[in-house]
Amino acid sequence: MKVPRRVFDAHSHIGALGSFPYYGAKTPVNPTVIEYADTASMIKHMDDHGVERAMIIPNYGIPDSTLSFKYNPLVLDSLEHNDRFVGAIWVSPVLKDRPLNQEAIKHAGDKGIKALKATCLLGGTYKIADWDEDTKALWEELIDCCEANNLIFVLHTSPGGTSDISNLLTFIREYGKRIRIYVVHMGGGVSGNIKYVPVFFDLVAEGFKVYGDFTWSPGFGSRWMITELQERGEAWDRIMFAADTPWSDFWSEYYRIENQNVSEELKDRLYYLNAAELYESCGRSAMKK
Repeated sequence: MKVPRRVFDAHSHIGALGSFPYYGAKTPVNPTVIEYADTASMIKHMDDHGVERAMIIPNYGIPDSTLSFKYNPLVLDSLEHNDRFVGAIWVSPVLKDRPLNQEAIKHAGDKGIKALKATCLLGGTYKIADWDEDTKALWEELIDCCEANNLIFVLHTSPGGTSDISNLLTFIREYGKRIRIYVVHMGGGVSGNIKYVPVFFDLVAEGFKVYGDFTWSPGFGSRWMITELQERGEAWDRIMFAADTPWSDFWSEYYRIENQNVSEELKDRLYYLNAAELYESCGRSAMKK
């Protein structure tokens, strides 16, 4: 089955994590069931669903903040050999990983790189009030990299813990006029969506460079955001379709938008145009235009 319209998947993951005893499971498990271990398997997934282009990000989830650095070369190789991809470099807010960050961001200007990707699920925090001097230096190296290379900073959110959307909002207010920030999951759950959706429109009105997608949202969350976009008639360029494969389900994410009673113009923006325009404007190549 293929989608009936043009689709740019703004956020998906490449690299096979395999099984792991998550949360103290008695035996290792692979909760996603499917994974895209290489370029060919990701292309097959895209072809099977009719996805025209995709942002690929190193896969993560196993509680080891260093693990996903090994997928940066896979992203870089995929970008080198297939123009249907744009990509993100994996970085970490954990202090012990700072040397790995410094090595990774050497590739910030490589072909097709449009973003850095970080999460606080595996350590670190977005909450600026909790940073010591070393932590602030780590974060600002990453922010400087985004600024110097015209990259968007893709950041995971959740409705609790160190990735809580409330923590990220302090980060956005500090740095979100200096660099573009992509808020993954709109807060990541019921309370997260309720916190974030109204604030999102305030942030846009105040000049903050915020973007994001609907993934992991409960049904009301995506419906609420799409309805607000339609009724307000503003910020249509800031939210986009993403499948978050393999951590979400492609068709569940697709129909979050297709089933809404909004204009075809808005749907076309969400499914394709917003991601195409955003990523075309990112990266070193865009700086030369």
